[in-house]
Amino acid sequence: MAMNKNTVLAWATWIMIFVGLALIALGAFRYDDVAGWGFASVGIGFFAVAWVFNALKGRV
Repeated sequence: MAMNKNTVLAWATWIMIFVGLALIALGAFRYDDVAGWGFASVGIGFFAVAWVFNALKGRV
């Protein structure tokens, strides 16, 4: 299976979404103190980077 730039960006987008969801879940369900807010904000940052990767598909 040959992977071009678009499929690499697509895989990176899905991995970033999965990790972002995991970080938000950790922040919401595992940590009840201030660390939970940090995990959730980093998860939202992962969503932002995944959005950029998705926007770059077809342009790179």
